[in-house]
Amino acid sequence: MNLLKPLLAVLVAAVAVPVLAADDDKVPYWASINKEIANSRVGPGDSFRIDWEYRRHHLPVKVLRREGPWRLIEDPDGTRGWMRDLMLSRSRSAMVRKGSLIEMHAEGSAGSPVLWRVEPGVVGLIDKCKDGWCAFDSDGHKGFVRADELWGTQAP
Repeated sequence: MNLLKPLLAVLVAAVAVPVLAADDDKVPYWASINKEIANSRVGPGDSFRIDWEYRRHHLPVKVLRREGPWRLIEDPDGTRGWMRDLMLSRSRSAMVRKGSLIEMHAEGSAGSPVLWRVEPGVVGLIDKCKDGWCAFDSDGHKGFVRADELWGTQAP
């Protein structure tokens, strides 16, 4: 019986540490949908009705709030809903803003060669953003685009 208390204390501590570490993330923050299909609900739980079905892998979202394993997200259109944390990744992505075609350059400067012209709504992974330019990878088409032409690069 005396051995049971220390063992129980160790188990409780081991379970509590990951939970506390996960709660260190401050909101808002950027994330991306990491599944081919992800549901958004009207509330934070499986008992709430599905409001939206996302079929856009790597779509950038802004996480506004946390409720246990649920995240209140906002998508590029401003639609909000609750999604399980398992559907999200901290890998950064961005989407070309509405408007006209944008240019993807070989380097992070307007004077560098244009590699591609990218349509509004195209989603890509972003890496480093520096001096107003972001490394952008859309299905293997890699280059640099201006950060202000993307949704998901601003301060959350």
